[in-house]
Amino acid sequence: MPPNEPPWGKKNNEGPPDLDEMLRKFQQKLAGLFGGKRAGSGGPPPGANNSAIFNGSLIFIALLVVAVWLASGFYIVDEGRRGVVLRLGKQLETTMPGPRWHIPYPIETVEVVNVSAVRTVEVGYRGNPKNKQPQEALMLTDDENIVDVQFAIQYTLKGPEDFLFNNRNPEDNVLQAAETAIREVVGRSKMDFVLNQGRSEVAARVKVLMQQILDRYKTGINVTTVSLQSVQAPEQVQTAFDDAVRAGQDRERFKNEGQSYANDVVPKARGVASRLTEEAIGYKQQIIATAQGDGARFKSLLSEYEKAPQVTRERLYLETMQQIMSNTTKIIVDQKGGQNLLYLPIDKLMQLSGANAPVAETLPKAPEASVAPPPAVPETTRRDSLRSRDREGGR
Repeated sequence: MPPNEPPWGKKNNEGPPDLDEMLRKFQQKLAGLFGGKRAGSGGPPPGANNSAIFNGSLIFIALLVVAVWLASGFYIVDEGRRGVVLRLGKQLETTMPGPRWHIPYPIETVEVVNVSAVRTVEVGYRGNPKNKQPQEALMLTDDENIVDVQFAIQYTLKGPEDFLFNNRNPEDNVLQAAETAIREVVGRSKMDFVLNQGRSEVAARVKVLMQQILDRYKTGINVTTVSLQSVQAPEQVQTAFDDAVRAGQDRERFKNEGQSYANDVVPKARGVASRLTEEAIGYKQQIIATAQGDGARFKSLLSEYEKAPQVTRERLYLETMQQIMSNTTKIIVDQKGGQNLLYLPIDKLMQLSGANAPVAETLPKAPEASVAPPPAVPETTRRDSLRSRDREGGR
């Protein structure tokens, strides 16, 4: 066969296949599949064959349309979403995430609602805090002052059925509920409370009141966050108000500094007062004990003096000289009738002796049998020495 010779011209110079003939054969096969009678060797009348083919085609098309219609009822609900099935416009059920099927449109329809998405509504501004909405932001406080409040509301859905059927415009509902709640809370509060220490409390009150309003209307909305973006005085008085705020802050700072200083000084003063009181009590007890000891010593000395006056007088003299010389490092003695001064370096002599021995040990003592030992008393002061000298001068 030459390379350019067509395949249908191999025998008897036949032309290309007849498309009508091929279509008629296909229709005959299709009619045979759906109950039609196939033509015999002679073939049926042309009209009967065409009618059977047409009927089979209609049945096939109808079944295909039904299959496509039933397949359109399959749908998938993603995670975090809910499917609300409506039958003839009435709620039938709410489906959970996963592949689902419902009777196709127009008998049943499905509304898929995202219940996990966080939606935001801005009150007092749009997009940027500088893009203010004065009709929403300006509010009157309880003390008849005007404040500019801008805040944002974040909410999710807790009831997809209520959200679909009880809200015509959910965002407007949230906006109106937020504006109503914030105006009520601010209207019952003082200006300083709203602007300074009460911002967090105002946000908490607005959240609770908003949720109550939305639940009363059965909107299916759950308010998650109320965040105050800006709370300030109107622009016309902003400078003066800033000065007042700074003055209030300085006042609080000075109060805190004063309180801190008081907390530091008062305990110290109380400690010093307590120490002085204890020292005074101790000094009092010391004086009383010293006086009692001096009285007891004087009584004992008196009894001994009455027994042996000369010996007791010498013993008192020697004890007094011992006390004086033990506290003195240098002694200069002027001899009567002489021109020389006698210098006694007591400290050097004590160092040479090696034991800090009292001077009284080198002096003769009175007989022990005639004088009773005095009672132990504390170390006498210069006042005691003066008293002893006065007593000796009187005798």
